[in-house]
Amino acid sequence: MSKKIKVVESFSGIGSQAKALKNIGADFKVVATIDWDIYATCAYDLIHNGAPDLDPYKDFNKEDLIGILKRYTLSGNGKDPLSEYGLKAMSEESLRMILAAITRTRNLGSIVDVSGKRFPDKVDLFTYSFPCQDLSICGAWHGNKSGIDRNAHNRSGMLWEVERILKELQKINKPLPKFLLMENVSNILSATHKKNFEEWKNYLENIGYYNHVCSLSAMNFGIPQTRVRTYMLSVLVGKSKPKKEKVIKFFDDNSLKDKKIAKTKPLKNFLRVDYSNPVYKAEADASNPNDTPSRMEIYNDNAHIYDGNKVVKNFIKTITTKQDRNPNSGVIVYKQRQKGKAPYRNLTPRECFLLMGFDEADFDNIVNYNFNARKGRKFFTQEKLIRLAGNSIVVKVLEEIFKQILEINSKIL
Repeated sequence: MSKKIKVVESFSGIGSQAKALKNIGADFKVVATIDWDIYATCAYDLIHNGAPDLDPYKDFNKEDLIGILKRYTLSGNGKDPLSEYGLKAMSEESLRMILAAITRTRNLGSIVDVSGKRFPDKVDLFTYSFPCQDLSICGAWHGNKSGIDRNAHNRSGMLWEVERILKELQKINKPLPKFLLMENVSNILSATHKKNFEEWKNYLENIGYYNHVCSLSAMNFGIPQTRVRTYMLSVLVGKSKPKKEKVIKFFDDNSLKDKKIAKTKPLKNFLRVDYSNPVYKAEADASNPNDTPSRMEIYNDNAHIYDGNKVVKNFIKTITTKQDRNPNSGVIVYKQRQKGKAPYRNLTPRECFLLMGFDEADFDNIVNYNFNARKGRKFFTQEKLIRLAGNSIVVKVLEEIFKQILEINSKIL
């Protein structure tokens, strides 16, 4: 591995990988991100690069901006591509912000548009946290069991775009990445999806990777959240039997599975219930839903993590892409509610970001540079911020995995 680690983050979201690498002091450069979600891309840019740099685009009119952006396959909801009509419906400021973020994050757009030729050369680490919707238990409850079947043509099937890229790299004699890191829901290991996951692992083994699969809980990495995700770290050992044996021994001796890496921090460290702070109060009010029968069901069915005076739980349930739902991560009794509002509030976007391992400064970078996408509506809404956090990866878990990558490289590869 070169002195500076060259990283490609696909399905990059808000950049948990870059955050983790920075936290452990790694010498790295993200040479490309791959994500079609315009909100994730803009949030990534603000978190990792700070104030937006719009100067290069100040003389671009709306037609210019649309002409450039329509070359990319982009999405406003993570499900469907944005049409040219959708781009035209956006404000000029939004378009300028999106283009600036794409440029500064070196975003290649949707993974379906990334060829082996466009993929950066001599990449050390290629991460892929492809969509989980078709793998999740929640999806199965609704009859969706298609998972990562390569013929399903669904969102979780984006996994096979990673395979395509690797095949194209080989075809044009570009070096394969030395490390691949997958993250997804643990249901990928279930009997329903086992055959397809084995197919993926076997392909990687056939091109020279050794795969180490491990399901890890955020609770064991200092975060009071019962989030368990499955990670697969694939190490390029080629045909070298001694190298492969050393990698196997390394994981035997240093497995993160069921290991308490850090004492779980108190949940109170992550909740913002000091309502004398006007920012926290405003965010709490925005997370206090209307008092309706369905909201009272949420109040009665879910754990009360704060009773209005003190934190009464040690942890929350998994942060998902929505909090105003049943079940959710837990509710906070809210005595400061206004008339007509429910007796509780949900976790705020800020609290969700903190519980995923981001800092308040990261979240503030987003909200401080939020802007009006249209009259009376911000670009980053409450719902979109929650979705970004729920789609993210717990930073503290990634930190330990990346430490392993650095050690394997220095001692084995």
